[in-house]
Order: sequence, then structure tokens, then C-alpha cells
Amino acid sequence: MKDVYLLSGFLGSGKTTLLANFISELKAKDMKPAVIMNELGDLNFDSQAVEEGVPLKEMLNGCICCSGAEKTEAQVQSLLADSEWDVLLIETTGAAHPVEALDAVYSPLFANDLNIKGIITVADSKRWLHRDDMTPQTRSLFLEQIRHAHLILANKSDLLTPEELAQVTFEMQSLNRHAPILQTINAKFPFGFVEKMQATATGEVQKADIGHHLHLSSRLLHFEEDESYTIEEVEDWVRSLPETVYRMKGYVPIKGNSHPMLFQYAYGLTQWLPEYMKMAPDLVIIGDGVDRIPLLGRHN
Repeated sequence: MKDVYLLSGFLGSGKTTLLANFISELKAKDMKPAVIMNELGDLNFDSQAVEEGVPLKEMLNGCICCSGAEKTEAQVQSLLADSEWDVLLIETTGAAHPVEALDAVYSPLFANDLNIKGIITVADSKRWLHRDDMTPQTRSLFLEQIRHAHLILANKSDLLTPEELAQVTFEMQSLNRHAPILQTINAKFPFGFVEKMQATATGEVQKADIGHHLHLSSRLLHFEEDESYTIEEVEDWVRSLPETVYRMKGYVPIKGNSHPMLFQYAYGLTQWLPEYMKMAPDLVIIGDGVDRIPLLGRHN
């Protein structure tokens, strides 16, 4: 499986600097990176940060977290088919919500090919201290990018006093108790921290697993050939899930149907669509602590 990292952070926080550093670190370890860069406008002025010879896909005129989800899927499939690489780095726009961005990467079509390592959020430490000056909408996004991160870089720490740095670290940790917080300058930090990240749940569900908890993560539910359910049975299961399950998408075998149906779930709403091709019966579940939720039918 190939590792995937999402680089998140508000506008001007230092994501592109982190991307350049990341590429250098991977090459120093004789690993081959690939990059997807997302930009809201027509031009991507940051693509020059990607070294020559690194497979690069650009997504312009849209956010990875909105209508860009299908484009992201196509870009990932293209990279898997056409390029040799070990690690995929996805730099999201400053306007991307981390849950939506992660949703764009998780697809049942290549869930067995990718190991989502997690979200690295670059946070401007000085902006954090002045976050109350932001509009309510942008401040909410700024906080969400930090709340759902698997690793937080409190960047531009050289612009703060020791007292201010302590305040930033304490307040960010209060917002996200799961993620390590590193005080950084120019988004530089020990590479070993990213190698320990993990946002893809593996193994069996642990019903009383004290001390182990995956933060924002995914789980792949595979259905066997002899396994099928009614839509009502699936809907009952969905209603039993906690609110921390944010997204589900994939193909579910339904009794009486020759092919699994396309199923999607978001914001408490489900959608079913007939599928006229025989797709792999896989369902991707995204949320907080999905390694501990009850699964459907025989998977419990």
C-alpha cells in the first residue's frame, strides 16, 4: 500500500514550505513522492515548489472538499496507473475543511491501495493569537483545521515570545487533545513524527479497547459474495451509529439486486443509487474513532 498525507492549513500558514520540506525528506530516504496541489483560482503559483521529476497533478478552479471530490478520485487513479511513487502528498487549499478533504481521498475504488497516514495542519501561531479578529466563518474554518488534525505544526514560532508560544500550545492542545503539537520555524520538524501517523483503521473492532483510539480516521467494510442486506437493515444500522461518523460511501449488496448499490451518507442523510456495473462490494466509513463503532451484520 502507498502512504498518503494531507497537508492542511489556513491561507499563508506555510503549507507550501512544508510540502517542499516533505519532498526533500522523502528523497533523502530514497522514497519517491507524488503530489496533488489544489488551488481555488486558475493558476497555481505554488507548483514551482515541486521539484522536477516528481509526479504532479494540479486541481484548479475549485476546492478539493466541494465539487472537486470526483476530480481528486480521478487524479489519484491516474497517478496509480501512470506513475511510480511511494508516498502521495496532497496540499489542500486554505479554504478546505479537513473532513471534506479526507472524504475526497477515501474512495472504495482504491481503498486497498492507499494507506491514509493523516492530516498535517500548519497553523500560523501569530494568527492564532489574533483569531478573534477574523470573521466568524473564517475563524470557524481555522479552528476546524486544527481540531481534526493528526499532527499540528504551530508555525512561525520565531515571531512569538516564550510566553505567547506557551499560550498557543496550551490552547491548541485544549482544542485537539489527540494530535502532537510541534513549534516550528519554516515548517521544519523531525520527519519521524509523520512516520508514526495512522488514520486508517486496521484489524478487528475492539469493543473494550482502553487507551487506544484513532482520531479522525477511516475503516473499510468489505462484503463477502454470499452477503446481502435489505435497504431497511442498512438504514437501521446507520441510525444506530454515533454522530462522530461523518461520511460513508461505497457499494452495498442489496437483496434482490444483481449488483451492489451505490450508497452515500453525509450529515445524517443517506442516498441510494442503482449501479449497472459489478463494482467491488466495499464501504468506506469516515469519522472519529471508527475503529470502535459497531459494524453491519456479520461484521460485528
